Amino acid sequence: MNKRIDQIPLQDRPREKLLAKGAEALSDQELLAVLLGKGSARLDVMTLAAKLARVLDEKGLGVRIEDLTGFDGVGDAKAALVLAAIEFARRRIKPEGLKINTPADILPLIRHFADRKQEHFLAVTINGANEVLNVRVVSIGLIDRSPVHPREVFADALTDRASGIIVAHNHPAGSLDPSPSDMDATKQIKEAGEIIGIEVLDHIIFNRKGYYSFLESGRL
Repeated sequence: MNKRIDQIPLQDRPREKLLAKGAEALSDQELLAVLLGKGSARLDVMTLAAKLARVLDEKGLGVRIEDLTGFDGVGDAKAALVLAAIEFARRRIKPEGLKINTPADILPLIRHFADRKQEHFLAVTINGANEVLNVRVVSIGLIDRSPVHPREVFADALTDRASGIIVAHNHPAGSLDPSPSDMDATKQIKEAGEIIGIEVLDHIIFNRKGYYSFLESGRL
């Protein structure tokens, strides 16, 4: 459960934490809280930031202003600020133009999900020139209980006209070794990709300390 901003010790509040430790010390939710500044009468800024983070995870670089303004406390001004921050960073980092030589080259684009308390299943779409098109969250908290369905993985890949895809998910705790469910999901996604003509380049499991690659381990 998210704490309200007034329940967080002053030194641990997002803006104060950023000033003391740098932006890299903040979670995605905390970074959004800094951008938003405050919430609304019904939604504390931390709760609002958590809701927006989920939308941004799902939409990736395709997020639009109407995706944000539907939330209480987010008007045109706040939505414009968030989108401007994303675009400003995109023009410098340009993830959609990142050329990869090995699937593990995507780790800088997904590593921030290692801090999430639930498992996030991600899809990174790749074009024919081995450049990243987009990074999206396909599902949250499902991979150990019910494998993600291939249709969810490839829906946006088809929209992107991707030639390849790298799937990945974080392990919040425990070993990086794939579970039987991970193995089954990888097999299903790979077979679906062969049918629709989008190559599954790798499945990466990662946490704060490292990663496991199905490709590098000869399991793809």
